[in-house]
Amino acid sequence: MLIHTANSSAQSETTYMRMAKIKVDSTKLDQYLAALKQQMQSALKLEKGVLAYTAVQEKQSPSTITIVETYASTEAYQAHIQTAHFKKYKAAVAGMVLSLELTDVIPINTPSSKK
Repeated sequence: MLIHTANSSAQSETTYMRMAKIKVDSTKLDQYLAALKQQMQSALKLEKGVLAYTAVQEKQSPSTITIVETYASTEAYQAHIQTAHFKKYKAAVAGMVLSLELTDVIPINTPSSKK
């Protein structure tokens, strides 16, 4: 599964990126994916500060999900986690997520980078 939408074609030094690695209860995977898709679509549609969201499943372990999020700033990220749609998502998936690892990341190369 891959979802990627960008509201901005360029990434500046002020953007904030975070990666989430999530292990989902395999018996609740379909429910989790539905909640994730709804949350991602809402964030991209309603929040100017959400620049891109990409979510992937591991082929060998489909219940392992990695999400890469790009925000206009750390403030945009902080605003995102306070939105009603994000809080709804967190409540909906609370019993589905077995583990969550959040990592702040820095892009090495983006489509707009030139080397």
